[in-house]
Amino acid sequence: MFKNLVGNAVGDALGLSDIGQVIKPEDYNKTESDDFILTEDGEKIFFLIKSKSDEYCFTNLALLHLDGDSALSKKRVLKRYDYYKHHIENVMLETAGTIDLDIEIKFNIGHNSFSIDIAKKFGVEIADLYKSLLAISQIQEKNARLNGFAKEAVLIARDVNYGARNTDSPTNLEFNKIVNLANSWLKQTYDQNEKKDFSDVFQKYIQN
Repeated sequence: MFKNLVGNAVGDALGLSDIGQVIKPEDYNKTESDDFILTEDGEKIFFLIKSKSDEYCFTNLALLHLDGDSALSKKRVLKRYDYYKHHIENVMLETAGTIDLDIEIKFNIGHNSFSIDIAKKFGVEIADLYKSLLAISQIQEKNARLNGFAKEAVLIARDVNYGARNTDSPTNLEFNKIVNLANSWLKQTYDQNEKKDFSDVFQKYIQN
């Protein structure tokens, strides 16, 4: 037991224990992350990286991060980042050099930065994850712009309407009608442009 503790401590010191392994789909049920998937809501794991201290679980709906302080502690903090709330940006991949043991994938999700080290033998799998995250970030950026255009259109329509009427302020009835129309328009465009489920993206790039 003492030998194992020393080995883990040395691994932590060298950073070796934080090199993640890509988990195969048939072994998802052996991870802690699997217990917290919202299967009742159609959530499904598409990619899972596990190190001695952390798990990074990419589903069609969110990133689940089981955050561990070190390889010596069994305590974990579960953090969930739903894609529709936390957009993905700045996706980067650092390939392994001749003597490197790992590949590093980096990205931001919401206001959180991630840098995940993965054993370089999983190069093909990590390339698939990189393409998936990049595609999701591009879709989210496009949809955010479309929602922005819709808001601008409402403001333009309001200004044109006020100018055409040539009055200082609308009546209560007119005001309520304008508010309801604007609300319906923005809700409709939000529903059209805010993507929550990225199953199709993962299915396109992830080769299980």
